Amino acid sequence: MRTGLIAEKVGMMSLFQDNGTQLPVTVLKVDSTVVDVRTMERDGYVALQLGAGKAKVKNVAKPQLGHFAKAKVEPKKTLVEFRVSDDCVVPVGTELSASHFVVGQLVDVSGVSIGKGYAGVMKKYHFGGDNATHGVSRTHRAGGSTGQREWPGKVFKNVKMPGQMGNKNVTAQNLEVVAIDEERNLVMVKGSVPGFDSNIVTITDAVKATKQAVGPVPAGVKTAQAAATAEPAAEVVSETSEVKE
Repeated sequence: MRTGLIAEKVGMMSLFQDNGTQLPVTVLKVDSTVVDVRTMERDGYVALQLGAGKAKVKNVAKPQLGHFAKAKVEPKKTLVEFRVSDDCVVPVGTELSASHFVVGQLVDVSGVSIGKGYAGVMKKYHFGGDNATHGVSRTHRAGGSTGQREWPGKVFKNVKMPGQMGNKNVTAQNLEVVAIDEERNLVMVKGSVPGFDSNIVTITDAVKATKQAVGPVPAGVKTAQAAATAEPAAEVVSETSEVKE
């Protein structure tokens, strides 16, 4: 089981195939660095902790600064863990690239959907609504009866009612990878993915797909491993020591 990637939703565009077919695709910019490795001996499970985005040192708590300094990476805005198998563990400091996936592969993309505020049942669940006339008064867009009679005398859970629409975790499954741009670290998938532009999403191998193409094992690597003497890492270590003092 391979790790997933953290990516930023850039937006949507169209791609044309050789036969002239137009495909709607979503462009995802990969930004994933291994910050920590969870081991069976220490943590009881095997996983990779990936970080994305740059966070200002002044906005990061001291324990997290020490965590990033130990990994010799810049402080990250987003941290996500992915369960992996033993043969797919990647060293700390490794930067993963868009080559982690291949064209034609199916992936699952998860993110927070766009929030649309408080909505009624007609907008949220596509209810038909009540009659416009024939004695109907003030209940044209109401949801109708939600309960029962004396028995059981209650409203069951999960009854469709008005409430907040959107702003929840959503996973778009079995999206096909249409193109890969390793130079700009872009993954283009067919169709739409949850969230607005610049939203942070996670990309993983499709869990329900069978007999499909799979990317490199253990992972598609941008740089084999971040050098311990890299300038950004040295700056993080020095800034961390100053904060602790």
